[in-house]
Amino acid sequence: MIPLTKIIVDVAAAIIIRADGSFLLGQRAPGTFYPGYWEFPGGKIDLGESPRQALVRELREELGIEAKRIYPWLTREFVYPHAHVRLHFFRVLSWHGELRDHIHTALAWQRGDALGVEPMLPANAPVLHALSLPDFYAVTHAGEIGVEAQLAQLRQSLAGGIRLVQIREPQLDHAALVSFARAAIQLARQFGARVLLNGDVQLAQELGADGVHLKSPQLFELAQRPPLPLVGASCHDARELARAAELELDFAVLGAVRPTPTHPAHGGIGWRAFARLIENYPLPVFAIGGLSRADRETAWQSGAHGIAAIRAA
Repeated sequence: MIPLTKIIVDVAAAIIIRADGSFLLGQRAPGTFYPGYWEFPGGKIDLGESPRQALVRELREELGIEAKRIYPWLTREFVYPHAHVRLHFFRVLSWHGELRDHIHTALAWQRGDALGVEPMLPANAPVLHALSLPDFYAVTHAGEIGVEAQLAQLRQSLAGGIRLVQIREPQLDHAALVSFARAAIQLARQFGARVLLNGDVQLAQELGADGVHLKSPQLFELAQRPPLPLVGASCHDARELARAAELELDFAVLGAVRPTPTHPAHGGIGWRAFARLIENYPLPVFAIGGLSRADRETAWQSGAHGIAAIRAA
């Protein structure tokens, strides 16, 4: 729980990402708080500015660039000894102009899986962890199409770049689930992909999965986060999202955005409600429900980290 202080300083921060997935960090100059520490570019939001407006201004002043493709992402709070800050993170995927730093000691392009600079500002550890998540989350349905067909499709998807998979198989009995999950995990390992098991923390541990994907009722049954490296959860409303953040999970999946073949009678919440639910939310959120890669741009504009899908994967 973050302690309350009298003043919260709102800050806009940019995750400037190149096509190869690397992102830009700046080293704080002498004479500032935390000199020598590395941070994401950005700065304080002035009175009357929106976070997005502040971000555009700060990048122009700090780096001499005009940000173009800007997407809202995470909002996180952190209490430093000198200030309580609320950080509004945006992903910036394109810009005009040549980078010319005006305030940092140095700039460096980095990757989350091979960070080569230190130390980082303390508030940024969860952000770096979130950047390790791909923007597409595949969900299996071997119970519908058959185990062998699913493993064949999984191999094809992994070869095509899928790096995060949820094993969700309510139609398989326990023995069949265990057999399929073992095979899927082994296959994913060949491609460097991570696998989460739906709902069963103990089985995920026994099979050596990378983590667990919690069903929404489990959010209120658990007193604390399961002891696994990667934990996500299905959410459908503000209450469930709040509980996922309280448990300090790694990500949430929110939907259904549109009606799906699995639940054809339930209308989707739509993008407007999706964006409203995750506005100023601290965790990465995948949108799910009748979506495909073609919806990725809309998802980003609505604040999503990416897309989760069954059939489109």
